[in-house]
Amino acid sequence: MTEQQKNDPNLDLIFERITTLSIEKLWKGWTDPETLMKWFCPKPWKVTDCRIELHAGGEFFNVMEGPAGEKVNNHGCFLEVIEHQKLVWTGMMTKGFRPVAISPSEFEFPFVATLVFSKTDKGTSYKAIVAHADEVGRKKHEAMGFQEGWGKAFDQLVELMEGR
Repeated sequence: MTEQQKNDPNLDLIFERITTLSIEKLWKGWTDPETLMKWFCPKPWKVTDCRIELHAGGEFFNVMEGPAGEKVNNHGCFLEVIEHQKLVWTGMMTKGFRPVAISPSEFEFPFVATLVFSKTDKGTSYKAIVAHADEVGRKKHEAMGFQEGWGKAFDQLVELMEGR
């Protein structure tokens, strides 16, 4: 049994949607590297590499590339995996729960992301809770367009999984 996460509005950003997609399709979108590469970041950005080891301590890695050639390597570690229910990961660790040496210029706002998938009367509930280390980090993430970016990416996931 996992401990229930308590949300703190000063530290956490929350993104929620209800979709007609099944939990299984949402789960595949997040856990299959080839599928994730097709939707994970808002266009015109794209994911050009992805590795997923789907277990606690497993690697969650991707490379995002921007339209001007920008490249962002995202190293991460899964903290918790409950199939078709919950994914938790962080960029503050890498494979095997190893801490990452982080310089402020490279990682502006460390966070832990928790994704919760559940069935509802209207379809599937998708909730992302992004817990930040401090208010400054939460505000930076919010200001860079957290809701808009996660919204566009989610719309791309739905479109992909619906076959549009």
